[in-house]
Amino acid sequence: MAELTIKKRPKNLDLTTIQLPLAGKVSILHRVSGAGMFICFPLLLWLFSASLSSAENFAMFISIAGMLPVKVVLAGLLWAFVHHFCAGIRFLLLDLHIGIEKEAARKSAVAVLAVSILLTVILWGVLL
Repeated sequence: MAELTIKKRPKNLDLTTIQLPLAGKVSILHRVSGAGMFICFPLLLWLFSASLSSAENFAMFISIAGMLPVKVVLAGLLWAFVHHFCAGIRFLLLDLHIGIEKEAARKSAVAVLAVSILLTVILWGVLL
């Protein structure tokens, strides 16, 4: 009988040394953006509801939204939404076996990052 040899594969548990390809980073950002939007959704819903309840609350909402830290958070949430949307389209195409070759997947990952950043800047400019 032939002996069964089991190779011991090296295990790298240090996440800071793992080099992911760009497509892997886009995938992780897709998950992070979805989680961030999910966590912030109740707060945004409450703020929206409060801003519609009265003119005083709307004025308070506008004054709060004008603060720099709040603008940074809102810009981050806008990017999260746009990135999650663009990456979701990419993943739907991958599920349909469109662009699954290595080079095409790399190009689509670059496109997702470029389009999400560009759309975020454009939408932020429109919203200001």
